[in-house]
Amino acid sequence: MPDISSNAMDDNPTLAHVEFYVQDAAVTAAELRRKYGFGIVATAGTAGSGTDRYSLALRQGNITLIATQGEVAEAYVERHGDGVADIAFRVGDVRSAFTAAVRAGARAVRRPGDSGRGDAATAVFGDVTHTLLSRDKSLPPDFSAVRPEYEVRGAGLQELDHFAVCAEAGELGGLVDFWQRAFGFRSVFREYISVGDQGMNSEVVQSAGGDITFTIIEPDPQARSGQIDAFLTAHRGAGIQHVALNTRNIVATLDRLSGEGVQTLDVPDSYYDSLPDRVTVSEYPAHSLRKFGILADEDHNGRLFQVFTRSVHPRRTFFFEVLQRCGAETFGSNNIKALYSAVESERLLSAAETWQ
Repeated sequence: MPDISSNAMDDNPTLAHVEFYVQDAAVTAAELRRKYGFGIVATAGTAGSGTDRYSLALRQGNITLIATQGEVAEAYVERHGDGVADIAFRVGDVRSAFTAAVRAGARAVRRPGDSGRGDAATAVFGDVTHTLLSRDKSLPPDFSAVRPEYEVRGAGLQELDHFAVCAEAGELGGLVDFWQRAFGFRSVFREYISVGDQGMNSEVVQSAGGDITFTIIEPDPQARSGQIDAFLTAHRGAGIQHVALNTRNIVATLDRLSGEGVQTLDVPDSYYDSLPDRVTVSEYPAHSLRKFGILADEDHNGRLFQVFTRSVHPRRTFFFEVLQRCGAETFGSNNIKALYSAVESERLLSAAETWQ
């Protein structure tokens, strides 16, 4: 194992922002504003100016998302379509964190000092990078704050709960090892998921402070090909399948989102018929859960409520999860089969429509 300094291991990273590389930043930002209640807070570059990038930064609660188009995004978009290209960390010492990441196996993308901006970046898996920023920044220095054009009515989204990573078969262990050695993450949960004759391995790693969580899934090559294999094929490699956003009132949030046209995956009525036998729900009436397709689970600390939006990505390779934690610290293990069954139904329906 490489000798990584104790300063790097103790330098607990926190989440700065998530950057999407897209074909049209304005269109993506408009969708996040109208449907999900984000507001534009900063920009970088100028649209149509021929610069290498044009970016719009949006915020709601403690969640900062960036939509970027231009030369910097072209290769990513051509290969994968629109998607998550960068997950930026705040760290105490950019140079130390960069060195630790490279020693742990990351590829250097931008070395400290190369840009004159004080940040750095490493490639981690697929075409996803980690930008490293100092503690006092959530955005790169080239962003300029903008005054909102109007008051944005948010949807009650507060935090970014976790990222779902689809990895190639055999890559899961290496990713877990990387985040542990480079940034001091810890493994908090692992399981083998079986849905019919499909199978996949899953492991969850989390930063020491709990601010950043990756749920990593790889297909079992001995099982029948399924939706993870379909993602890897359509996305052309490993990547972020979904981003989970936390709210303090999931029913109110879903009422707002559904009113703006956000659709969620269908959940069979049988799920709600049997729910009282598995979970005692006191927070919301059963009809509200059924109306919005909200799944419920519980662990020894409390309950978890979650929904998964219907993907509008042309390749069906990205969607959002919306969740509320009422004490629960786990990730809806008992709902995973329901999720993957629903996504599998979506995949088969999409395939059938393609052939019609």
